[in-house]
Amino acid sequence: MILFITLICGLLFGFGLALSEMTNPAVVIGFLDIFGDWNPSLIIVMGSAVFVSMIGYLISKKQIKPLFSQVWSLPTSRIIDRKLVCGSALFGIGWGLSGYCPGPGLTSLTNNSAEGIYFVLALVLGSAIYHIQTR
Repeated sequence: MILFITLICGLLFGFGLALSEMTNPAVVIGFLDIFGDWNPSLIIVMGSAVFVSMIGYLISKKQIKPLFSQVWSLPTSRIIDRKLVCGSALFGIGWGLSGYCPGPGLTSLTNNSAEGIYFVLALVLGSAIYHIQTR
C-alpha cells in the first residue's frame, strides 16, 4: 500500500510540474530574471504548494496517526545552523544557474536533453560526496 501511495504522489507531483511548466528551465530562469523578461508564474506554483502543505499540517495536527503509517514523519528540528544555510545556498545557486531543482531535473531525462543528464549526474555526485563526508 505504501508503494502504491508513493507512486500516486509521484505521478501527481510530476503531473503538476508538467502542467505548470516547471520542467522547463526557461520558465524558472524567467522567474529569477526580475530585471528582464520576468515570468511570475512560479509564485503561483509556490503559493499553491505552500497552501496544500498548510492543509496537510493542519490535518496532521488533528489526527493521532497517519492513515497508512504508524507515526507521522514530520521535521522536528528548528535549528538554523551553518549546514542548513550552506546547503540552502548551494541549492539556490544550482537552481538559479541551471533552472532545475531535483524533481524537474529528473523529468528532464525523459526528453534526453544533455543539460538534464549533466544536472542529474551532478546531483548524484553531490549526494555521494555528502554521503561519504557524513559517514
